Amino acid sequence: MGNRDDKKYSMKNIALLGSTGSIGTQTLDVVSQFPGSFKVTGLAAGSNIQLLKQQVSKFHPKEISVKDEGDAAILQKDFKKDNLKVYFGDEGIVRVATNPRVETVAVATSGLAGIKPTLAAIRAHKTVALATKEVLVSAGSVVITEIKKKKVKLLPIDSEHSAIFQCLEGKSTQEIATIYLTCSGGPFRTKTFKELKNVKASQALKHPTWNMGKKITIDSATLMNKGFEIIEAMWLFKVPLAKIKVIVHPQSVIHSAVEFVDGSIIAQLGPADMRLPIQHALFYPHERRPNNFKRFRFSDYPALSFEELDLDKFPCLALAYQAARLGGTCCAVLTAANDVAVEAFLKDELSFYGIPRVIETTLAKHRNKKRPKIEEILESDLWARKTAGQLVKISGRGFGRR
Repeated sequence: MGNRDDKKYSMKNIALLGSTGSIGTQTLDVVSQFPGSFKVTGLAAGSNIQLLKQQVSKFHPKEISVKDEGDAAILQKDFKKDNLKVYFGDEGIVRVATNPRVETVAVATSGLAGIKPTLAAIRAHKTVALATKEVLVSAGSVVITEIKKKKVKLLPIDSEHSAIFQCLEGKSTQEIATIYLTCSGGPFRTKTFKELKNVKASQALKHPTWNMGKKITIDSATLMNKGFEIIEAMWLFKVPLAKIKVIVHPQSVIHSAVEFVDGSIIAQLGPADMRLPIQHALFYPHERRPNNFKRFRFSDYPALSFEELDLDKFPCLALAYQAARLGGTCCAVLTAANDVAVEAFLKDELSFYGIPRVIETTLAKHRNKKRPKIEEILESDLWARKTAGQLVKISGRGFGRR
């Protein structure tokens, strides 16, 4: 959908990291809505080469990067006539993120792969639109230090953090009493602790609201995803952990809310559509633009409900609070151990409650580094993956099945 007033805006050059993933494809959908507003200068992807080829043919970037050197060679040959520059590996994704023409870098890569290009983009004075949770969860102290040093913008793409960002526009952190992160409760909101002991991955993958990849859907079922969001909010909005609370909101139309010191609460509502926070980040700081996305209708929701969380039923959330309080490298260990445990659960090598048990045990074994450098964060990640893997392997299918 093109808009008649596109010419009022100068075209913004963007680089998209993680272009073939869920957030990446939705970002390109937003770009397609506004052909006069954005130019895709660079794309970076993993191994979904066929989809990347389609994206290159449609958006005509000047450069791309992929994970594997062999795939890069194939792409270079396929697009030889287009003068497309093709890179690969860590160096390649950094080159895409730091291209001098790029103004905004949208980071939607999977896991820790997003940390190095994010830091490189910040150091190259780019605005960063961030969707990758692990960047702030694992390396928040390092990333925020660089943001302050380079005086660049860090814009959230996550629906909850975008909601908070919008609620806080024009407000100071001193005015914040409480940040409320809303949570659908996932597929197991109404199940008892006893019932959850024997749930299968197939049940956990049936999210009531969002259509996401397997990993993030399991994280939503355990509420670890919400734990990551708590840590992200702590860094993004410069508020202490005690001021961030989670409230269950099954309808998922209030994406988050902020209570101010005078007792008033501002909430952001809208349909469950990630393209809305993506659009807000890409256009920022310009005014909002019309689109053809689905609209929210109050008549569709005659009642909105809210519930308190049961931390005993969802121990992953409690572990995220614990890691956030400890700080240092503990949050990197949290994300890494969770990755391993979720993968084991998806393979039916671990029970649902085996996931938090692996994470808790890994955290207990870890020697925390309070003010880590990026190298120490990455080392802690590798250590945690190895340790969590050993826990799953040694204990086998019996781990966490009690």
